[in-house]
Amino acid sequence: MPGKYDIVIIGSGLGGLVCGYILSKKGFKVAILEKNAQIGGCLQTFKRGGVKFDTGMHYIGSMEEGQILHRFWKYFGLTETVPLQRLNDDGFDVISLNGTQYKYASGYDNFINTLAKQFPNNTKDLEKYIKNIRDIADASPLYNLRKIQNNVFLEPDYIKTSINDFIAKATDNPVLQNVLAGNLPLYAGVKDKTPTYIHALITNFYIQSAYRIIGGSDQIAQSLATSIKKFGGEIFTNAEVNRCICNDEKVTAVELKNGNTVEAKYFISNIHPQVLLEKIESNLIRKAYRIRINGLQNTISNFSVYIKFKPNTTPYLNYNYYYYKNSDVWAGNDYNPEKWPEQFLFMHQCKEKNQQFAESAELIGYMHYNEVEKWANTTVGHRGESYETFKKYKAERMLQELELSFPGINSCIESFYTSTPLTYENYTNTKNGSMYGIIRDKNFPTQTLVSQRTKIPNLFMTGQNINSHGILGVTIGAVITCAEFLGLNEIIQEFYES
Repeated sequence: MPGKYDIVIIGSGLGGLVCGYILSKKGFKVAILEKNAQIGGCLQTFKRGGVKFDTGMHYIGSMEEGQILHRFWKYFGLTETVPLQRLNDDGFDVISLNGTQYKYASGYDNFINTLAKQFPNNTKDLEKYIKNIRDIADASPLYNLRKIQNNVFLEPDYIKTSINDFIAKATDNPVLQNVLAGNLPLYAGVKDKTPTYIHALITNFYIQSAYRIIGGSDQIAQSLATSIKKFGGEIFTNAEVNRCICNDEKVTAVELKNGNTVEAKYFISNIHPQVLLEKIESNLIRKAYRIRINGLQNTISNFSVYIKFKPNTTPYLNYNYYYYKNSDVWAGNDYNPEKWPEQFLFMHQCKEKNQQFAESAELIGYMHYNEVEKWANTTVGHRGESYETFKKYKAERMLQELELSFPGINSCIESFYTSTPLTYENYTNTKNGSMYGIIRDKNFPTQTLVSQRTKIPNLFMTGQNINSHGILGVTIGAVITCAEFLGLNEIIQEFYES
């Protein structure tokens, strides 16, 4: 790692790669340091039995010409390098609630009309709900690439109102309330806590259009990395940052686990804020700030089953299936291990356009870290027989529940593989394997807001804990971070001109 850099980025998740792309394109000498052998964070994939599996990025939205993610991707050159399969317009998400299925359809009118068939007395409620989420999305300049006239990105009501209260104001039908909250696993929402804007922006994002990535989400990371290198940036894998070296005014360098140091004028952290603070010993980080950041609660983790099907046995499902055994979609965060799983998300993976049979699928359910904490001090591949027994038992429980929705599907499975909160923690470096990082809490909106700025003037943050999570939230968070160097309206103008 010769030379001194303008900017060193710690971590090569989506936020780090987007920052690396924007800043290297604008002429900064950038280096990205990744602790793993593979770049990408939640964009990472792995292969088992000759099949590639995604780990965190499963489907995306708003990719029609002119829609928000399409505009970002066009700027990043991703529209030309990452192939997509559009999910069913008449039901890209299916919510199975207490034995009855409900469809989320693409397009605002289509969404309303499709659900109104099952809720004919609540058509006005659905119209009100859609208007409200569109109003929230329209009120956010960054989600529409409008120039910023002031420092207010969202109205306070959207931050201080919980999702369940927001939905309840649109309809008093308890079944419809749960259906409209049925995509909870996309953000691991917590009742009476997660603010409205999280739900509204994500739901609006997918209703506009929904797609799967053909051939794996790692293509996003590889395409961005190729461009970064073309712009003169450098990316180093197996380069774990051990600590940040500080003087009385700033960070001067980072020390790697192998003992090497890398100097720069500025530093951007794409790792969890709590993990970052563990790497900093400086009086510039005051005790009160450490206490606040370290005291923030993280979203729940997950247990995943990665399924390889026998050839030509399982018709490909061009939608995502959200399963709730009972009628309360909010109960998942406080599940009873004896009754687990009472909910899951089931998705086929897309290998080729318009495929007839599924080659693979993922089955994802919530899991608390304390279920695997006894193996926390072990390493990948060396956790022992008891851990393997635990995973096998949990996987079989999930597959039994899946069989209830898709009779005969287990006979089509050739093999399966699993991951736990420990797996997620190891490969994404999130606290306790948290799916989406820090929980935003409408009861403490200021305290649970993590700024891109730190208490050290040349150290910034990006990633899912800044702004919001998900492919759009992280991209916009990276834009906010890059604005510290380029100016926000100047970056927005770049996207207009691309």
